[in-house]
Amino acid sequence: MARSFDGPIAELLPHRGAMLLVDRLLADDAESVRVEATIKPGELFLTDEGMPGWVGIELMAQTVASWAGLRSLEAKRPVQLGFLLGTRKYQCSRPFFPVGARLEIEARQELVAENGLAVFACRLFLEGEVIATAQLNAFQPPNVDEYLRGLLNHG
Repeated sequence: MARSFDGPIAELLPHRGAMLLVDRLLADDAESVRVEATIKPGELFLTDEGMPGWVGIELMAQTVASWAGLRSLEAKRPVQLGFLLGTRKYQCSRPFFPVGARLEIEARQELVAENGLAVFACRLFLEGEVIATAQLNAFQPPNVDEYLRGLLNHG
């Protein structure tokens, strides 16, 4: 896996401020992406024990979002909002990620349909060891604004 983007990872995601939990793009290709996240003092979701292991789902979702952001930039389109539809088989061997931990998160495309539905196999690493895995189901409509208007008008 090479690295195709050298800018700040925030340019690949719609997340901002405290909600941006990933720090750096490490590598990517047409089917996968690998990012880094360091657990810092004062971060969102942090407890006295560290960052709860369930936050790994959000780290994986942001990794998937960075992959989608890369695809948008390649197509000369703006980065758009996507939706996490669900998570299957999330398993995490750690109840907490300690402050100072440098995590690597990998997402590999399993399926991407023309309608914007996608499935990704994700892994979270700490010091080279896989400590969490999951399958994420996501949706990125072709036109997010139009999709949201449709939800509001029919909801």
